Amino acid sequence: MKKNVHIYFNRWFSTAYHYMNLIRNNPDGLEVKIFGTHPDPRHMSLQACDYAEMEPALKGMEYVQFCLDFCRKHEIDVFIPRLNMLDIARHIHLFEEMGTRVVVCRDTELLEMLMEKDQFYQSVKATGVMVIPDYEVVRDAEGFKQAYEKLLALGHRVCFKPTNSEGGLGFRVIDDTRDPLAELFGLSTRLVSFRDAYQALSSVSEFPNLMVMEQLTGLEYSIDCLASREGELLAAVPRRKAGGRLRLLERNEELLAIAEEVARTYRIPYNFNIQMKYNGDIPKLLEINPRMSGGLHVTCLSGINFPYLAVKEALDGDAGPLTPDYDILASHIEQPMLMTDWS
Repeated sequence: MKKNVHIYFNRWFSTAYHYMNLIRNNPDGLEVKIFGTHPDPRHMSLQACDYAEMEPALKGMEYVQFCLDFCRKHEIDVFIPRLNMLDIARHIHLFEEMGTRVVVCRDTELLEMLMEKDQFYQSVKATGVMVIPDYEVVRDAEGFKQAYEKLLALGHRVCFKPTNSEGGLGFRVIDDTRDPLAELFGLSTRLVSFRDAYQALSSVSEFPNLMVMEQLTGLEYSIDCLASREGELLAAVPRRKAGGRLRLLERNEELLAIAEEVARTYRIPYNFNIQMKYNGDIPKLLEINPRMSGGLHVTCLSGINFPYLAVKEALDGDAGPLTPDYDILASHIEQPMLMTDWS
């Protein structure tokens, strides 16, 4: 393995700051130099970089070419993309031709399906690998109304979310018992009345695909997973909220079995995250993210350095065998720090 490995993160979340430091402070003593790009030169993720640049507002092949030029200029060994992951995966051969390994799912058909939640739900329904919530996909206000009424008739509380979004963006719960005045003086909320949602959606003839689905009311888990380049599961750790800022890294055999089955069925490489929520005794799929999750740095308290091991797997395919520690209660605190302005 190369003595000093150059690793590049393009536009990532703030928590990439932790991923970068986990890679830098690896147990093998591997020397790394970390590079980053982001449109905001003061972004938190860049604070862990050894070198950073501002990222231009580009799309498609123009953005891929920017990443290629950056990798060539800085002799990048491992590229860990988030923004425009699908476009990058479609042109992965261009990176590999110059010696850059890309930590991404190279099965672009699968990657595209994972990014469109309704398409992936159809696949899961066909394979039976997990249970999915009752749902309908709609594109106009009347379709939204019909889906809402259908789910309501099945006895569900109803929520909705765009089929192509990350995290909680666009997620709302329909609640006709809410008190708008109380909300005005309280905390911001994801609750919305059917009337307000319907009125807003009726303002256009058609909108991007919206998934209207049953609201799951039980415990929610993020299962952080690490797989080999070929998609063989190496480690999985279920993580759930345990009140306030507390997180529990739990040995949940049911969810660990689901992670194994997902890996066997879809062969997602490197880091991925399965989000599930219980309805009664049944865990149901929310989504799968084919990347490191926002809370992965907490999961690394299990003794598994997920970000570094993905890099190691990309370089020499030798990340396992791995045995996580479970039943760990964890939390986090803020810490003041001096900032670097990369502009």
